[in-house]
Amino acid sequence: MMSSYSYLSYPILSSISTKCSTIRHATVSALSDANTTNDLPLREIPGSYGIPFFQPIKDRFEYFYSGGPDKFFRSRVEKHQSTVFRANMPPGPFISNDSKVIVLLDAKSFPVLFDVSIVEKKDVFTGTYMPSTDLTGGYRILSYLDPSEPRHAQLKNLMFFMLKNSNSRVIPSFEATYNELFEDLESELAKNGKASFGQVADLAAFRFLGRAYFDANPEETKIGKDGPTLIQSWVLFNLSPQLTAGLPWFLEEPLLHTFRLPAFLIKTSYQKLYDYFESVATPILEQGMSLGIPKDEAVHNILFAVCFNTFGGMKILFPETLKWIGLAGENVHNQLAEEIRGAIKSYGKGKVTMAAIEQMPLTKSVVYESLRINPPVPLQYGKAKRDLAIESHDAIFNVKEGEMLFGFQPFATKDPKVFDRPEEFVPDRFVGDGEALLKYVLWSNGPETESTTIGNKQCAGKDFVVMITRLFVIELFRRYDTFEVEISDSAVASVALKSVKRASV
Repeated sequence: MMSSYSYLSYPILSSISTKCSTIRHATVSALSDANTTNDLPLREIPGSYGIPFFQPIKDRFEYFYSGGPDKFFRSRVEKHQSTVFRANMPPGPFISNDSKVIVLLDAKSFPVLFDVSIVEKKDVFTGTYMPSTDLTGGYRILSYLDPSEPRHAQLKNLMFFMLKNSNSRVIPSFEATYNELFEDLESELAKNGKASFGQVADLAAFRFLGRAYFDANPEETKIGKDGPTLIQSWVLFNLSPQLTAGLPWFLEEPLLHTFRLPAFLIKTSYQKLYDYFESVATPILEQGMSLGIPKDEAVHNILFAVCFNTFGGMKILFPETLKWIGLAGENVHNQLAEEIRGAIKSYGKGKVTMAAIEQMPLTKSVVYESLRINPPVPLQYGKAKRDLAIESHDAIFNVKEGEMLFGFQPFATKDPKVFDRPEEFVPDRFVGDGEALLKYVLWSNGPETESTTIGNKQCAGKDFVVMITRLFVIELFRRYDTFEVEISDSAVASVALKSVKRASV
């Protein structure tokens, strides 16, 4: 499943603005070898943590209210003339006991965060604080476990089983669900002159996941159409310290960033989600018991994987993909439509098949480019297990055992020393020889060229997410020759269709 939360806003919260393999090429060495790895100079990590309590709050204000994370990090890169430096990360007092991190912002240093032989991933999924386990049935969910913990392998194997069990249903369920989505959007477009992608896409995403994973449309169960709203409320309680609601600071600080929202307030909503998954996930729960996972613990982990990770990831990725393709223009649309329809005709005998999908290089490239330019998992954390020497493009830095490492992924995946025109959406960036750059696409808590295993923290659903996003693009251009979008100014893409031209062939 995709581990996902946004640096400014969690996109499930539609009213609010706002994880890894051992990397063979990770640039890290034993501290004693720091001066012998290459010719880079050894440099002390610049920056400081300031006066305890006061500086973390000051940094929090800058992060949320003075231009957002991008300006927060960019200004420090300029100040320190380094993509590696010390800083405090929100939330700080009183939620986080220790806000001190070493920031990694380039494509060379960032992959160290994926190497679980040298960084610990225990309880760092959301960063310098961990939400109360009262929000997850009293359990530390898979996302918060380090691979060294015995339960990690059991739970990740359960996620692998859930994915494998859905294989035969993914393509037909997606086709059915997203035909319904586009029909709804076209009706709204005809009525109002434009059609917002937001709420109707939320319903479609949860409907698809129910059909694909459990062969059950959630809207035909007791949960009805309430799933996305229930998820939104629950996620707010998990991630409020990382969010900004666009309110004045004197309201937002005590509401979101200073104290935890009490878990008991969301208990009823969470129970409805729990009851839904308990009722539809019988084969997965049976597999969990065979793996030694109690039924109750399995339900909470399935809920988290589907709602927080996969649904949350779709809620970021699909609007972003629609936005970037929409803005790419009619010429790119024509190329995608020709590629998709030709591959379906020649390799799928008129149907969407895996054989046909593999003959769509441009389609695959635009998905990876969307994942590169707006990675759905922007924040990564890991605690050094031993003394390390980490390399950036320009220097080597010594890190001590126990120090928290942090990476802001949008900087690493737009590294100008790796990518040409890094801030631009280039549809064919990963076509042909461009595929070599996929090792720098890091959205899944590891490079795209690596595989998820029980021994790493790379997303269990890495291939599933890429697959369904490709299906999204395919369904767009099976149906339309071209379309126009309207983008609202927000931290996460808010997209509306302004016009569509139905497929001519």
